[in-house]
Amino acid sequence: MEHSKDVSKYRYEKAVQCLEAAKALIALNDYKSAANRSYYCVFHAMRSVLALDNVDFGNHGQVMGYFRREYIKTKTFPVKMSDILTVLFDVRNKSDYDDFYIISKEDVTNQLLSAEFFLDEVRKHLEQPAET
Repeated sequence: MEHSKDVSKYRYEKAVQCLEAAKALIALNDYKSAANRSYYCVFHAMRSVLALDNVDFGNHGQVMGYFRREYIKTKTFPVKMSDILTVLFDVRNKSDYDDFYIISKEDVTNQLLSAEFFLDEVRKHLEQPAET
């Protein structure tokens, strides 16, 4: 159990780093990269929760599917987080792989705010005392 807590903490800290990077990239007007970091903030935050279940997967879709099934459908986390996942994942894919995709400062700022909300919800969850 102690190992899973360490992995969870490491992944959560990685999520925080991604969020800080997104903020810095927005300040540099690098909106596509900021969208990427906002998504990865959420991705690592999800994986920090999964670590406590001793669960991990080889691709993003499996991580998102498990998180939705085990945590959003069970109302551990708000349904709004599923929508955030969808939007951030889609925008990250377009930003990374579509040469002509343009994301505005307003849109990437909304991405960042969504990532902050997601990360805060995960933080609150991780701070709850473990059930025995």
